[in-house]
Amino acid sequence: MTRRTVYLAVYDTYADWETGHATAHLAQHGFTVRTVGPTTGPVTSMGGLTVRPDLALAELRPGDGALLILPGAGLWDAGDELAPFARAARTFLDAGVPVAAICGATAGLAREGLLDERAHTSAVSFYLAATGYGGGKHYIDADAVTDHGRAGHDGAGSGGALVTAGPTEPVAFAREILALLGVFEGEKLDAWYRLFHDSDASAYEVLQG
Repeated sequence: MTRRTVYLAVYDTYADWETGHATAHLAQHGFTVRTVGPTTGPVTSMGGLTVRPDLALAELRPGDGALLILPGAGLWDAGDELAPFARAARTFLDAGVPVAAICGATAGLAREGLLDERAHTSAVSFYLAATGYGGGKHYIDADAVTDHGRAGHDGAGSGGALVTAGPTEPVAFAREILALLGVFEGEKLDAWYRLFHDSDASAYEVLQG
């Protein structure tokens, strides 16, 4: 992996707790995390944090990055305001660059048609079914799912890998991202998950080994 920039989408009402494990550990392992907003004007998270994005969505280019992360937000289910971020995800996937979406962002991708031919998960299957998408048969009841894409697929933007997770699984979401970008693998990946998800102190020694 030569590209070391990870883009984190931020927009009003974004769920600030859903991506912290992923971005913190990526930053600690040599990746640069840059925030992307609708504009470069400040946005306010669901937790009341104010963030001034590093760049506007119109400036975002998939060729510059290793991953686009889309957190959940109340706005995903309140209209089409965040639809441009789902379209950006299509551009990334078409270019072979991975995308990771959690919580309401999965519904945004469903509406964009990006889950119709991919293995995926979300909060619950009927949450995505309510979008009217065509990917129900590919839904997996799991904490997080990575679909590695199918090169050459026409029209669904499936060249890049896609990570999805539900709102209660920020650690599993991070696990899939860290594996995808090669931060941890095998025994260390399992140990990282056990430490942060299960508070298994014995896993710390494995990570330090």
